[in-house]
Amino acid sequence: MKKLDIWTDGGAKPNPKGFGGWGIVFQCGDIVKEHSGSALDTTNNRMEMTAALEALRALKAPCIVNLRSDSKYLIDAFSKKWIQKWMKNGWKTAEGKPVKNQDLWEQLWTLAQPHQLTWTWVKGHSSEENNNRCDALATEARQQLEAATKESKRAK
Repeated sequence: MKKLDIWTDGGAKPNPKGFGGWGIVFQCGDIVKEHSGSALDTTNNRMEMTAALEALRALKAPCIVNLRSDSKYLIDAFSKKWIQKWMKNGWKTAEGKPVKNQDLWEQLWTLAQPHQLTWTWVKGHSSEENNNRCDALATEARQQLEAATKESKRAK
C-alpha cells in the first residue's frame, strides 16, 4: 500500500452562512500536490470536513494515510470514535440531539474504510508549514468565490 501524508484545512467567512474555502496538501515521498475548492452559504466545520472528504475522494486505491487537520471536531470524531457512537445512536449526540453535518460524516466514514488512517490534530496558524499552506489555499479559494459572486451580482 502507498503511504502518504495529507494536510487539510477549511473555513468560512462570515461563519456561519458565509463564503467557504478548503485546501489540501498531499505528500508522498518527494511528490507534493495541492487541491482546493469553495462553497457558498456554509460553515467552518463543513469546510474542514469537506477538505478531508475531498482528500479521501482523491485516493484511487487503499493507502496508509496520516491525515492532519487543525479541526479538533474532525480529528476527535474519528480518533475518539465519536462517529461510531453517533451511528450506533441513530446519529444522535450523547445529549440526544441530532448530529450536525450528518451528510458529510456518512460520506467521510464510507470513504475512510478502505484506508489505514491515522487522524492527527495539528495546531492551526503555527509552524506546521503544510497546514499553513492549506489555510492559504482555502483562503484563496474562498476569496475567489466571494469576488466572482460580487462580480456576478454587479453584472446583473
